[in-house]
Formats: sequence, structure tokens, C-alpha cells
Amino acid sequence: QGQLVESGGGLVQPGGSLRLSCTASGSSSMFGVMGWFRQAPEKQRELVAVITSGGTTNLADSVNGRFTISMDNAKNTAYLQMNSLKPEDTAVYYCAATRRRIASARARLTSSAYEYWGQGTQVTVSS
Repeated sequence: QGQLVESGGGLVQPGGSLRLSCTASGSSSMFGVMGWFRQAPEKQRELVAVITSGGTTNLADSVNGRFTISMDNAKNTAYLQMNSLKPEDTAVYYCAATRRRIASARARLTSSAYEYWGQGTQVTVSS
């Protein structure tokens, strides 16, 4: 069936950088879309960035220009490069994936589009 395994979270000072990775274990079938959502304490889970197997990306306005998402199709792995981190980026970051090819950008932005989820990795931005 496959599971998503995340890595790369941690504590970083404001203005710093982190790189998150998400790899599918136990599965060789390619994902159609992979992405990242985050959830801060007492807030709803929100989209961060998603990418299709064809390389089309969608990023939240709050991270556009600071975060970059990429995907290695051969490795079924997605990366989230986070630069210029701010305290408001503090959250648990969840990797998500679907085997479906979702043509609609609007559909890709919703968490319900994804059937595979990672366990989450904590990102804390604090001085």
C-alpha cells in the first residue's frame, strides 16, 4: 500500500532555512500529486504547496517567494525548501499524496484530494 515518511523538521531561527523531504515507502507506483499541508496549534490544517508529476506547482500566498516545492518522480519523493522562515511558519507539516492525476488546480488545493498522509514533522521558528 505504501506509507509517506517525512524528515527534515526542527528548530530554526527567524530568517533561517529548512528542507523537508517526503518519501513513499513500500510502493513503487508513481504519485500524480504530492504536497505539503501544515497545522499550527488551535488552527485548521492549511495548504502550503503541492506539485504534480508533470511539475506544475501551487503555493499558498503566505509562502510564495520563500518556499519551493520539487518532486523526484523516479524516487517518489517530494521536497519542500523553506527559506526566510518566520515565526508564523511554526506548525506541524504533513506530507500528502495521491495517485490520481488532478487537472484542476482548485481541486489540488484541498486536503480531501489526498488519500496518503505522513505522520507529520514539527517545524519551529523561534529565536
